[in-house]
Amino acid sequence: MTLQSLDTPARGGRGIPVPPVRAFLARYSLVIVFLSLWQIAGKVGWVSPAVFPPLDRIAVALWNGIASGALVDDIAISLQRAGLAFGAAVGLGTPLGLLMGQLRPVERALDPILQLFRQTSALALYPVFILLMGLGETSKVFVIFWATLFPILLATIGGVKQVDRKLVEMAESYGASRLQVFRRVILPASVPAIFVGLRLSATTALLLLIAAEMIGANKGIGFQVMNAQYNFQIPLMFAAIFLMAGLGLAANGILVLLQRRLCRWSQD
Repeated sequence: MTLQSLDTPARGGRGIPVPPVRAFLARYSLVIVFLSLWQIAGKVGWVSPAVFPPLDRIAVALWNGIASGALVDDIAISLQRAGLAFGAAVGLGTPLGLLMGQLRPVERALDPILQLFRQTSALALYPVFILLMGLGETSKVFVIFWATLFPILLATIGGVKQVDRKLVEMAESYGASRLQVFRRVILPASVPAIFVGLRLSATTALLLLIAAEMIGANKGIGFQVMNAQYNFQIPLMFAAIFLMAGLGLAANGILVLLQRRLCRWSQD
């Protein structure tokens, strides 16, 4: 899905607006077919309902988990972990990326060590973090932070480097200081690329959250997935998986709306 497709109504081949229902079906028809086949396959016995329960049983398990408050607690804890890690990654990665993108000596000094760390899987380092920080919240938040830092950092560096130099030279020719050039030209022009990194990092945070909560946790959506699987509560397991997918879509949607508000100048 492109940003332009979110900003403008769907149009036909001759620029004629497509009716909303038709546009919705054109975009989500495969998803509807997939979910319909899942429901039918579990009901008629094409697949074992014990392994792939019908969607109505999953929906009931999700409702019961939310109504009882069990999944609500898991959602709150998971969002707290992912939010802390994501906020720390944004707080460090964005300023560092802006700095490295503008100052070549800083980039040359830091790039080799950052490339080494970036190529090392966060999950491979998770046992190291556990040894250093224990099985508590610190190691879980830190492994998510580690994985989410690099998409933001690299996207920010790339955004700064892609700024049109003619705009910078024009601003300087009108007497703008380096700070004014940064505030008025470089930073606004880098924002779309930064948001690409933010969206990638938000997805990465939720993926690493599941892995982190599967080891040494007693609360959280990832723990709920593993616990339900161990106890063969398969509808609850799929309910937790769908819940995590919904949280990911919601986070991406919030960032898209924020990007549209901050980057109106870059949209057609």
